[in-house]
Amino acid sequence: MRESPNLGVAIWEEVPTPFKWMNLTRLEQVRKEFGILTKPGAMRSGGQTWKKFAKISQLARRVLFRKRTSEQELLFESLVNQPKKLMRDTFNLKTLLLAALVAMPLMFGNLVAQEAAAPAEAAPAAEEAPAYATYDDFKAGPEYAGFLANNLWIMIAAALVFLMHLGFATVESGLCQSKNTTNILFKNVFIVCIGALGYMFYGFNAMYPGWEAGVSKDFFAFGSPIANGFDDAGLVANMTSAYGTGPMTYWTDFIFQAMFAATAATIVSGAVAERVKLGSFMIYATVLVTFFYPITGSWKWGYGWLNTMGFHDFAGSTLVHAFGGFAALAAVIVLGPRKGKYTKEGLKPILPHSLPLATIGVFLLFLGWFGFNGGSVLSADPQSVSRVFVTTAMAGFAGGITAMLTSWGVLKKPDLSMTLNGMLAGLVGITAGADDIAPFGAVATGAIAGVIVVFAVIFFDKIKIDDPVGAISVHGVCGIFGTLAPAIFGTKSFGVQLIGTLSVSAFAFIASFVLFFLLKITLGVRVSAEEEHEGLDVAEHGTPAYHI
Repeated sequence: MRESPNLGVAIWEEVPTPFKWMNLTRLEQVRKEFGILTKPGAMRSGGQTWKKFAKISQLARRVLFRKRTSEQELLFESLVNQPKKLMRDTFNLKTLLLAALVAMPLMFGNLVAQEAAAPAEAAPAAEEAPAYATYDDFKAGPEYAGFLANNLWIMIAAALVFLMHLGFATVESGLCQSKNTTNILFKNVFIVCIGALGYMFYGFNAMYPGWEAGVSKDFFAFGSPIANGFDDAGLVANMTSAYGTGPMTYWTDFIFQAMFAATAATIVSGAVAERVKLGSFMIYATVLVTFFYPITGSWKWGYGWLNTMGFHDFAGSTLVHAFGGFAALAAVIVLGPRKGKYTKEGLKPILPHSLPLATIGVFLLFLGWFGFNGGSVLSADPQSVSRVFVTTAMAGFAGGITAMLTSWGVLKKPDLSMTLNGMLAGLVGITAGADDIAPFGAVATGAIAGVIVVFAVIFFDKIKIDDPVGAISVHGVCGIFGTLAPAIFGTKSFGVQLIGTLSVSAFAFIASFVLFFLLKITLGVRVSAEEEHEGLDVAEHGTPAYHI
């Protein structure tokens, strides 16, 4: 996910042009800038060398936005600010690769010892980064083509995340009774509309307040509306590579984040389906998305206290999914189960009305997840995006298989709804570490999440927590596991990951419980028994979804 705007801009302005071109369309220009030419006849050796160099250059680009110690400044000076002189007079490509391999762990804060390269001779300062007086100058400049490709991919990813809301709507309505279909679809339409608008008027600037990366221990900031437009200077600052978030415009940044924002309330919608009052839920969803979600989001993605601790949540196993899952758990506890679900004789299943609709919804969500995780790379870098696509997909597939087999063994019959939730559990599980966990680790992550979700659904039914769609198990429980997965299968600290996910989950649960309880004692949150029996389509909307 993106980080706060305007951070690292001062460093960025000092970076030479070659390293500003480190994106998918400018690698060739950087190669020429450094004089690294791979001849057609040398692809077997030179091509592989160039691929390694490209990977190192990608790491170098990420380092540009990090604070550095004095020792790291010297390394940065020799490896970044004077590249052409080093390449021409002192180092060949292999020496540069070795030096970069030594420098990278230091720049990222690791203390792993490496064999150092010979010290470089002093070199003159590199050329200044290009400055653009107008947006048109930027469009005519060398960075524009790469910036355009990156920005376009992030916009496409935003559209894919928007498509996920159709997936949520169809999954929820398919897994519930037909008499409540209109009500569920109505809530999902409302959530995405109010979520984006609330994020526009308040949430975006509350979630990304401009705290200092690696230093801030803040945990709350007031929000404000987004910008309404820019003058000429503002266009250069917010619509070009000068925008400190990444290779995207301010507008792209906002719309990508806004598509994420409504997801938390959508998770709650499924868990409270078939018995919640529409008006009370609309108030609840508005407050949750506009005011509560940006608070915990700022703790990590806005450079708050969790980010300073080193907490890692690439695309939101905790910040989106566990937040929504534990907000849903609190709401369900206050609301209570559906009538007739838990009887003196035991559990009485309330069957879904359309498994085909639920299956379509899961496949739509799976498709949208490529934008959810793939867009969180925040560039169209081919190596990073393709890897995230692979880890995301394999985790979802593995979750489907293990949930299928587990439910078959436990329930004695192959259960489609459990299998569908297993796919979603695998996707939730990999979301925190899609960039950090290797492909086979992603398979293991998804496989474990698929098993967990089956037992979580059974557990919540045993303690009479009624969740018609399994949202608490998929998003809440598997969101926590998914946040721990980068420590199990990746490179992150287990203790930091545990603190982060429990802190966000606890905040979501408490805030949701208080809000839903206040609504219960003031407006009421549950429809009458008669309305619940009749169905909310007629009771709340006056018309059924189906006329057959």
